[in-house]
Amino acid sequence: MLEVKDFAGAPVTHGRVSLNGTRIHYVVAGQGEPLVLLHGVPKSWYYWHRVIPMLSEHFTVIAPDIRGFGDSFRPQSGYDMETVSEDIIQLVDHLGFDKFGVVGEDWGACFAFAVAARYPERVTKLSFGESLLPGFGLEDWSHLSPENRALGRFLWHVSFFHVPDFPEMLISGKEAAFWSTWMKNETYDPAAITDDCVDEWARTSSAPGGLRAIFSVYRATWENIKFTQSVQEKGLPMPILTIGAEYFIAEEARNQMQHFSSNVEYVGFDCGHSLALERPVELAETLIKFFSPA
Repeated sequence: MLEVKDFAGAPVTHGRVSLNGTRIHYVVAGQGEPLVLLHGVPKSWYYWHRVIPMLSEHFTVIAPDIRGFGDSFRPQSGYDMETVSEDIIQLVDHLGFDKFGVVGEDWGACFAFAVAARYPERVTKLSFGESLLPGFGLEDWSHLSPENRALGRFLWHVSFFHVPDFPEMLISGKEAAFWSTWMKNETYDPAAITDDCVDEWARTSSAPGGLRAIFSVYRATWENIKFTQSVQEKGLPMPILTIGAEYFIAEEARNQMQHFSSNVEYVGFDCGHSLALERPVELAETLIKFFSPA
C-alpha cells in the first residue's frame, strides 16, 4: 500500500470505531462538507487512493472499510444492504456530521443507495457508479444465456460467489492471482490495477474470515431484493449522479436509478469497471462539480 496524502500533503487520518455489532476502520482527509466514499468488492478504502488527494481540497472525505473488508472486523452476519447502511450512518454520527453526500461504486453503490433510501433527510446527494441492484438487474445479468454472452454481460461470479463454501475452498491461497485476473478482465486498461492494489486486497481477503465476508455480500441477495423493491414504492428525493464505464455496464447505472427518481444525471467514462483507478482525474472532477454547493 502506498502512503495516501490529502491535497496539502498531509497523510490521511486513520480511525477505528465499534458500532452496530462490529468494528469499522476508516480514513478521513481534507476539509469542507462531508463526502462519504464506499468501495466495492473485493476492495477497501484504498480503492479511492488516487482521488482522495483531489477530493480532499473540497470536502471532508470519509472512506470506510465496509464491514468484513479491508481492516474492518468480519462478523458472522450483517452483510445485507440495510445493515451495512446502518454501519455507515453510525460512523457519520460518530464523526459528528448530520447531512452529507455519499458516493458508491460497485457494491459500494448499492450500500450508498441503501443509506440514501433509509436516511433521505440526511443525504444531500447520491452518486451511484457502475453497479446493478439486487432485484433490478443483478440476477438477470448473472444468467448463462445466449443473450448475455452475446452482449458481454454474463456476470458469472454473482452465482458462483452465492454458493456456500466452494468459492472459499477454491480461492484460498490464490487470492492475489484470482483478484488480479478477475479485476483486470473487467477493466479497459489492465495496467490500472497495480501491484499495490492487488497486494492490499489479497492481504485483507486472505485474513481469517476475509473471503467468507466478501461472499456474504452476495449471499444476502434475497434480503436485498426485498429491500430494494420496497424502496421503489417511495423513491429517492435527492439529486442522483450515475456514472458508467463504456467498457462495462455503461448507461445501465442510469437505468437502475431511474426506477427510483426522475432527478437522475448520467456521466460516462471511456474505461472499464474500476472508475477510480482507471479514470481518477475525470472521476474527481465530476464528483467535485456535482457535490459542490451551487
